[in-house]
Amino acid sequence: MIVHSLWGMTDWLIELMEILGAPGAGLAIALENLFPPLPSEVILPLAGFTSSRGEMNLLNALAWTTAGSVVGALALYWAGALLGRERTLALAARIPLLKISDITRTEAWFLRHGRKTVFFGRMIPIFRSLISIPAGVERMPLGVFTLLTAAGSLIWNTIFVLTGYVLGENWSLVETYVGVGTNLVIVLVLLAVLVFVGVRLTERRKGRRAFTTQ
Repeated sequence: MIVHSLWGMTDWLIELMEILGAPGAGLAIALENLFPPLPSEVILPLAGFTSSRGEMNLLNALAWTTAGSVVGALALYWAGALLGRERTLALAARIPLLKISDITRTEAWFLRHGRKTVFFGRMIPIFRSLISIPAGVERMPLGVFTLLTAAGSLIWNTIFVLTGYVLGENWSLVETYVGVGTNLVIVLVLLAVLVFVGVRLTERRKGRRAFTTQ
């Protein structure tokens, strides 16, 4: 089922690029930021392969995919900005096991490392999209956010577009190998969540015991 969906998605991307050319690749990448099941690991090498066949200019492919990355990231940035700090804290207060202090510590960390996080985060699966939201919540200067996003995205996009260009007919191998890295990130995130939940449940049990012994 997953393989069938992937190839159905690939056919749609090929058709989009055939109709719109490089702007079609840019549109696909913009949508990938908002809808992660559209993986850049498929879109970018496919754009490179299309360029290798002479059906798309390579520099245009890089320019449009990077522009698409920025547009998609800005949409999520403004979503975070509209959400705002007060709403974020209000939502956090309703989430079981999550404390307001967790949010404030995260805010402090982001204020110290936000620029590096936005830049390098553009090259990490899953976080590529998600990092734009806290940047918006914290109202990182828009010009700085845009510049860092464009720079990080250009590096990521260039690597994968050129890889697809070089591999040619074998461009789909990229998704296979990068998928391993993506799965590793997912596993690490799940482990972090499980550790967090375990620590909080332990703290809650200790708190109840201390209360009952008083």
